[in-house]
Amino acid sequence: MARPLILALVFSLGVAGLGQAQENAVPDVPDAPVVEPHMDIQTLAAIILALDPDARVSLRGAQFTIDNVPVTMVADVVANRMRLLVPVASAAGLSEADLMRVMQANFDTALDARYAVANGRLWSVFIHPLAQLERAQFVSGVAQTVTLARNYGSSYASGGPVFGGGDSGALFQELLDQSEEI
Repeated sequence: MARPLILALVFSLGVAGLGQAQENAVPDVPDAPVVEPHMDIQTLAAIILALDPDARVSLRGAQFTIDNVPVTMVADVVANRMRLLVPVASAAGLSEADLMRVMQANFDTALDARYAVANGRLWSVFIHPLAQLERAQFVSGVAQTVTLARNYGSSYASGGPVFGGGDSGALFQELLDQSEEI
C-alpha cells in the first residue's frame, strides 16, 4: 500500500514542478574532473623514463635512480599491485630504539611511504593498487620514498608535512630544546 502512495506522491510532485522547471533552472555545473585511465606498465615505464632516461625497465618493474638514490619498482598486473623500494640500511644493525623510531615515523611523518624490513634490509617503500594509481600519486610516491630513505637517522620524514597525533612532534621538540642548550 505504501508503494503506490509513494509513486503517486513522486508523480504529482514531478508534474507540479514542470511549470517551475524553466523558472528555477539549474545553474551551470562545473565539468566533472578528468578521470585518468587505469595505470599500466607501459605508462609507468614512460613516467620512469621521463624521470631517469637511463632507467632499466621490464614487464615486471624497473630500476632507476633519483638524485643518486637507487629505486626499484615492482608491478604485478594480476595482483593489481605496484611497489617502490629504496634500500636504507642493513636490518642486522638496527637496535630496538631504531625499530621503535621507524615505527613511530610510519605513524606520523612517513605519510604515504613507509619503512619496512625484508630480506635482511630496512627499506623505504610505497605500495599502491596498480590500476587505481594516478600519475601524480606515482611521482609523489617516488619523491616520498627517496626522501624517507634520505631522512633515516634524522627527521624520519617523507616530506614536509607531518600528519601529527604521534610521537614525532615531541621528539622534534626535544631535539630543538637540546640544540638551544648548545
